[in-house]
Amino acid sequence: MTTVNIMWFRRDLRLTDNHALYHALKVNQNVLPIFIFDINILNKLEDKTDLRVQFIHQTLSQLQLQLSKFGSTLQVFYGDPVVVFENLQQQYNINSVYTNHDYETYGITRDLAVKNLLAINNIKFETYKDQVIFEKSEVVKDDGLPYTVFTPYSKRWKLALANSPITPYDSLTLKNNFYKQVAIPLPSLESMGFIATNFIYPTAEANLEIIKKYSTQRDYPGINSTSKLGLHLRFGTISIRALALTAIANNDTYLSELIWRDFYHAILFHFPHVGQGIAFRPIYDKITWRNNTTEFEAWCNGQTGYPIVDAGMRELNATGFMHNRVRMITASFLIKHLLIDWRWGEAYFAKKLLDFDFAANNGGWQWASSSGCDAAPYFRIFNPTLQMDKFDKDRKYINKWVPEVQGFNYVKPIVVHEYARKRVLEAYGKVLKPV
Repeated sequence: MTTVNIMWFRRDLRLTDNHALYHALKVNQNVLPIFIFDINILNKLEDKTDLRVQFIHQTLSQLQLQLSKFGSTLQVFYGDPVVVFENLQQQYNINSVYTNHDYETYGITRDLAVKNLLAINNIKFETYKDQVIFEKSEVVKDDGLPYTVFTPYSKRWKLALANSPITPYDSLTLKNNFYKQVAIPLPSLESMGFIATNFIYPTAEANLEIIKKYSTQRDYPGINSTSKLGLHLRFGTISIRALALTAIANNDTYLSELIWRDFYHAILFHFPHVGQGIAFRPIYDKITWRNNTTEFEAWCNGQTGYPIVDAGMRELNATGFMHNRVRMITASFLIKHLLIDWRWGEAYFAKKLLDFDFAANNGGWQWASSSGCDAAPYFRIFNPTLQMDKFDKDRKYINKWVPEVQGFNYVKPIVVHEYARKRVLEAYGKVLKPV
């Protein structure tokens, strides 16, 4: 059998500046690239037009084309990763498997199962840091304890960066070390039970003009003020190192957004209970939620009677994207106006967001619910009308997504702000300020 090293692509769907790929190509002339459509993940997706699956499929097709120029191909499988690696061991003499770290609960469990399988035959399982700048305990306090407040974490993060500058990995200098093989067709979306659409995705190129103006324009959803690179960071079609270098050179506020990503991943690592549906501050799990399903459906469908909330939800449902400021407003409304468990909203965003990343999504929802690390105080409650007046005063965003707002057929507000504010303060107060 042919001896190979396997490069297992996951959240790193690119050939340039890919940490694990760089090390794989460095040590072997037969690097076999693979990707696995994991049935343990896909079987949980109810929407068979899921745009993320389609994006992955399109990106893999592009990788196939690039690899064909080097006389190689990407072997793409549909199945359980453990079973896939059992079969690969029957076809190849595998020296090592290279891949990049996965920080989510399922990913850690899956990787351990694959590692244990490979170890039976003394096959190495090598993993590398690729989707963040600093991970795990690389940025901690002097006593080794993790930060739970962003500002001091950010300062230490920048100090760590000064001591360990970002170095891209020139993975394609060794492109001739890919395993030479004829092209193997990808399994079709239809064969995996999914349906293709004509959706057009945002490009992976960083818009320098947007990044340069990010500090002053990022809060206004009516203008083209965000990079929309979240999808590409999520699936690794853009390098976090390259983007961080761009941010360092152009806008410190944009860099802070990238540091928030690292921060939330560090929280997930040090406090794994947040990955198990438990509040970072468990006392918040004692809150009595109303969880009115009719009101939840109204929120999901953008029919709350609050234009900025409805615009955000309609944008999400139509595009898989929602403006950052509006994400905070819609999350706050669900939790503090409707008194619905933040986990309901977290799960809905997880289904809809193209850029869904567990650590960031969980961190954002716990921030909005005041149950997370460095979260908004529970008594801070966004007034959606004032937020609309401040950040969309000319109604460009509202008019795009809620055109009927100017007529008589727009839905009435499902709750009065003043009443909702009083109600949620009482509910939180019973738990946080007991008599």
